[in-house]
Amino acid sequence: MLENYLIVHKSILPEYFETVLKAKHLLEEGKAKNVMQATKMVGISRSTYYKYKDYILEPIRISDGRKAVISMLLSHETGILSHVLSVISQAGASILTITQSLPVHGNASVTITLDISAMPAAITSLLKDIDDCQGVENAKLIAID
Repeated sequence: MLENYLIVHKSILPEYFETVLKAKHLLEEGKAKNVMQATKMVGISRSTYYKYKDYILEPIRISDGRKAVISMLLSHETGILSHVLSVISQAGASILTITQSLPVHGNASVTITLDISAMPAAITSLLKDIDDCQGVENAKLIAID
């Protein structure tokens, strides 16, 4: 996953990239109750926020750490979540939390927080293994600490 990213000095990027980060921080810190409020506070449109929010990461948030948050869409079929949890366990990560939405149109959104301190391989390897599981779509790293 990280092979798809570049580290670029923010001085050469459009200002709205940093503004999207500010909006993300407001939401994470609870200073804004929702995306509409956060985007209004920093002066960008909601469409700009949604267009870039998953593609802008700060280097301090992608360094090797102890906890990782991943999100994915799972097909609403018996055993898929169980298989994903098995893949995580086999990689040496421990599950801290699981949040799953109700299935809509046959898919459920799942967010998993992991303790990755004992993992011998990189988180990118685990993400690829999860994404390769049958019934899993769009597995991505949301945060790492």
